[in-house]
Amino acid sequence: MSTKEINAKVKKIKALQLKADELNAEIESLKDEVKAEMTAQGVTEMTAGVFKVTYKTVTTNRFDTTGFKKLHEDIYQLFVKATVSKRFTIS
Repeated sequence: MSTKEINAKVKKIKALQLKADELNAEIESLKDEVKAEMTAQGVTEMTAGVFKVTYKTVTTNRFDTTGFKKLHEDIYQLFVKATVSKRFTIS
């Protein structure tokens, strides 16, 4: 692939990323409007045509690795596992 072709592809990627960012912002805005209406109505579930919409509090339990590391550094080090990955960025 020539430098010119790579340049064209990178430009297209950046343009598509910009469109995706704009679409994601619009999606989040619409979600916020629906959530605000559900909150105003005091409901956690509603039907919108053929769609069922839910907006409710969910509790999850996560392991506090930072706190565990502070209290048990030696044990933490026994279970640390390095992972290798590749990252593609355009700046």
